[in-house]
Amino acid sequence: MSEPKSAGIFARQQIRQLVDEGALLAEPPIEERQLQPASLDLRLGTRCHRVRTGFLPEKCTVQERLDELTLFTFDLHEGAILERGHCYVVPLLESAKLPADVLAQSNPKSSTGRLDIFTRLLADRTDRFETLPAGYEGPLFLEVLPRSFSIRLQTGLCLNQLRFLRGKPELSREELLSVHRETPLLFDDRGEPIRGEAAIQEDGLTMGVALASDEEIGDIIGYRARRYTDVLDMTQDGTHDPLDFCEPIPAPKDGRFIVEPEEFYIFASKERVRVPKELAAVMLPYDVGIGELRTNYAGFFDNGFGDPTGCRAVLEVRPHDVPFLVEDGQAFFRLQFYHSLAVPDRSYGEGGSHYQGQALKLSKHFRTRDQA
Repeated sequence: MSEPKSAGIFARQQIRQLVDEGALLAEPPIEERQLQPASLDLRLGTRCHRVRTGFLPEKCTVQERLDELTLFTFDLHEGAILERGHCYVVPLLESAKLPADVLAQSNPKSSTGRLDIFTRLLADRTDRFETLPAGYEGPLFLEVLPRSFSIRLQTGLCLNQLRFLRGKPELSREELLSVHRETPLLFDDRGEPIRGEAAIQEDGLTMGVALASDEEIGDIIGYRARRYTDVLDMTQDGTHDPLDFCEPIPAPKDGRFIVEPEEFYIFASKERVRVPKELAAVMLPYDVGIGELRTNYAGFFDNGFGDPTGCRAVLEVRPHDVPFLVEDGQAFFRLQFYHSLAVPDRSYGEGGSHYQGQALKLSKHFRTRDQA
């Protein structure tokens, strides 16, 4: 039997153990459905604060800042509407009491990012968003800013997820190259392994954007959020007509497309990626030098994503400042890989997942072509 790793991301069964040991507290208790292969879904609490501005509670508690900035508070038990363009803070049902050698990081869930909902985890007296320092003890809050659609939320819904880390779990370039040589991590748009080392730069796997039609994507290469829509009810899966909220983008003849400032787009990656069951991955911006593009709203890839033959990543893109010409295959983001402390007892896609095997897929709240 191999020795346990000293640095890595906690696997599902280890997160369950953290819960059992009291490192995570919640009322009502944490449910099995919240446990993902390498993360824990966090649930919205019972109250929502409409605040006049976002904030970082570096020198105070979140509640102290809420007492100062809250415009009004409303109940989420029976559901409520959060309006597009307004900032809200929701206390979560979970709180933390982390061990001294365990820190935690948060990111939006896939469905949250694909709806252009900007979220950030807040914790008392912390100087960074989305991060709980090792040994953190206290309540958790979520900043929520719907960017494209007004949304309906309810107590118990999960918009973000939390992963737990010990030590420095990132794979070095040499480690990543070794894994890639043994079993390819990257596949082209025809599903053929990409075995060269050119895609691995620094400590990450570089991937591009797909703007040309192919057999898997078809003739629609992306979607743009409509500006004036009805409320999107996040308590209802598979019910909304995607055309009421998103405008399909046909494949351009020359494989080039201009993304416009402050519009929200959904695209797919050009390549397919495989995340081995003993690893997880995080999407990072490729290089700010290519333009002011946000591409990593919900950028965590659980163990087993795309295993064994690769799966496309879906990109949530919001340009800023100026229009920007993007070409088919252009490098758009990097994946940084992380060791897991153990192989999860249930990998991504086992037991069902809306996004495993995806090509270009909208949020689970929309009807698919089969349901239309």
